[in-house]
Amino acid sequence: MNAAFRSFAVHNYRIWFAGALVSNIGTWLQRTAQDWIVIHDLTANNAMAVGITMALQFGPQIICMPISGFAADHFDTRRLLMATQGAQALIAFGLGATVLTGHVTLPLVYLFALLLGIATAIDAPPRQTFVSQLVKPGLVGNAVSLNSASFNIARMIGPAVAGLLIAAIGAGWAFVINGVSFAAVLSSLIGIRSVDLSHPARAIREKGAIMRGFRYVIHRSDLLAVMAMILVAETFTFNFAVFISAMCTSVFHLEVAQFGLFNSAMAVGSVVGALLIAGRDRPRLGVIVIGCVALGLSTTLAAVMPSAWAFAVVLPLCGAAMQTMTASANGYVQLSSDDEMRGRVMAVYMAVLSGGTPIGAPVMGWIANVAGPRVSVLIGGTIALVAAGIGVSLLISRAGATYEHNVTLPGHRQMTIDIGGGRGRHWLTAGGPASMRATGSAPEDLSGPECTTSDGESARS
Repeated sequence: MNAAFRSFAVHNYRIWFAGALVSNIGTWLQRTAQDWIVIHDLTANNAMAVGITMALQFGPQIICMPISGFAADHFDTRRLLMATQGAQALIAFGLGATVLTGHVTLPLVYLFALLLGIATAIDAPPRQTFVSQLVKPGLVGNAVSLNSASFNIARMIGPAVAGLLIAAIGAGWAFVINGVSFAAVLSSLIGIRSVDLSHPARAIREKGAIMRGFRYVIHRSDLLAVMAMILVAETFTFNFAVFISAMCTSVFHLEVAQFGLFNSAMAVGSVVGALLIAGRDRPRLGVIVIGCVALGLSTTLAAVMPSAWAFAVVLPLCGAAMQTMTASANGYVQLSSDDEMRGRVMAVYMAVLSGGTPIGAPVMGWIANVAGPRVSVLIGGTIALVAAGIGVSLLISRAGATYEHNVTLPGHRQMTIDIGGGRGRHWLTAGGPASMRATGSAPEDLSGPECTTSDGESARS
């Protein structure tokens, strides 16, 4: 099997992938329909209204972060996902009913966006960490990238179908179809073989357990650098729902079918980026920085494209760059976090990934209204380049830091070791019965230092 698709050899992962793909297509039907009715049906091309909708949908990631991370580390992941996915289906049916009956208003759309945001905020950390239970540790990076590919294949199909569907029978049915699509992912969760799931160590319920996730990230300069780049770029550059809708309606004066195709064009590049990352053995910090720089350059280029179709040609480059950055960051954060901390760390990461949207999306929409969509897109591209500089600066400034990491060796209890920040090979003494040698560099190779005991046993963290 091709290296990029090696996780498909795992039965449970194939079932999860198929169900998630169908559900993701439905999700993109709803996102496209929601953006369109806000900017076209409920307002007079108001890009800021789209930004406010995004803010309400992604803002709960910050508020719910402590709860969602705690839940991911302490409760059964599959049951938690069934609850959150079911809630999202009910929300989709509710919004569809208001549109089909002619009772939809902008405040109602805002309300449903907020409810969806709360459901997805609780859903995100367990959904992200569930992949590590479906496959062996050596396949986690590949599986994460294939998940990203699934999301972006859906992003390629969903908006194009939504554009045609809205033009033919109206936006309301897009929401209803999304509600139905959740049956696929719920069926996959039921059909997964429990006996084949890995069961990571559950965190002990203790006072201050939630705050440990924050402290863990703060003391890891590599994670701080990744999250700083993601936060800055996500706040101002990832707002392509605002950028595309504003450029489509205010600059190029296009209709809903073309709006859907623009979103699909960007998704083509995202799929390519996800598959390229899936072919790598593991994510690296350098790739995240390169993706951020490429995102800045391609977004800047999109801002100055003279025609609609020239703009559409550049969008796949934006999608590939953004996906390279986010898929690598997602995999890096998961693989470099200890098992019992992964849910809380991913909750912090998902809050960072969506947390800037409540500020950035309305701001970029306001700039598009006042100064024009091209200026808004140009500012977004420039800030992505700034984000890359911030990440590199953090890595350089704390290159000599010491990183604490937990490993478990066969026949020994779990130990906490310190890994120096310099390059090369490090000799370490742990608080257990064995001396260990870690090869590699921190933080770049922190995602899997190989440790060897004096008896020749080895383990990978």
